Amino acid sequence: MVVKSETKDSYSFWVKFASSFALFAAFSMILVKIWAWYQTDSAVMLASLTDSFFDVAASVINFFVIRYALMPADDDHRFGHGKAESLAGLAQAAFIFGSALLLVFHSVERLKNPAPLQHPMLAVYATIFTVVMTIVLVWVQHQAIKRTRSVAIRADSLHYKSDLLMNLAVLLSLWLTTQGYLSMDAWFAIGIAFYLMWGAKSIVQESANALMDKELPESFSDQIRDLALSHPKVHGIHDIRTRQAGRTIFIQFHLELDDHMRLLDAHDISDWVEAKVKHAIPEAEVLIHQDPISVTEKSPELSA
Repeated sequence: MVVKSETKDSYSFWVKFASSFALFAAFSMILVKIWAWYQTDSAVMLASLTDSFFDVAASVINFFVIRYALMPADDDHRFGHGKAESLAGLAQAAFIFGSALLLVFHSVERLKNPAPLQHPMLAVYATIFTVVMTIVLVWVQHQAIKRTRSVAIRADSLHYKSDLLMNLAVLLSLWLTTQGYLSMDAWFAIGIAFYLMWGAKSIVQESANALMDKELPESFSDQIRDLALSHPKVHGIHDIRTRQAGRTIFIQFHLELDDHMRLLDAHDISDWVEAKVKHAIPEAEVLIHQDPISVTEKSPELSA
């Protein structure tokens, strides 16, 4: 069964709230990290700060793209603007890959030139603040994803979850550095960088699927078939096509009806089936074509 999404107003609220809070959190963390880096001259803090700049850039993209994706259909975009979310997902993945590569380069340099930290406790306090802020942000994004299944929010949440792991690793590496293991922060950062790249791969795949109009899972088509066949005068259903763009799910199928049914009756049945599908899937846009049952009987492949 397909999980219902929230209403349009609820969808709009959650994606806007999550993207706005991400901006607030990212800017707050940047200010704290700038202060910590200035005070400590720490390479690992500079790497964390640079990663946060990538986060802000990604969150700014989300902030504007999500609002664009929520715009209703117009004369130039008759199917709406929902695919903008998938484009944002690809941009997010690019930022994630960039962050990961930057961490690798920075860590390799750190391995070549290890150095003790100055005022390490300031870096610790800044990192603890970042961890707490990131936990709150990830929780907000989780609530938004649960209610909207937004690709853009999911991509944003992925790199903030990665940031959470990175900052926990930074805390551990700071402690190990104070114990004399100067290269540990670099090795931790390299491991996190590869984790970032692996996570970005799933975002690229999901965004590409949406942009290429990949068919939704078979269970989704089965649900549509069951809903259509619940009307006693529907003999069958075939050529089910589905795709998703942002919050909108586009559904097309053919209904098999009696040959001699009046056009008005066929129209009423189609309206009933459409209302049934939209009740189960509020975000659906449904297009139905009526076929006489004799046509499908002569062409078995149609009813397959």
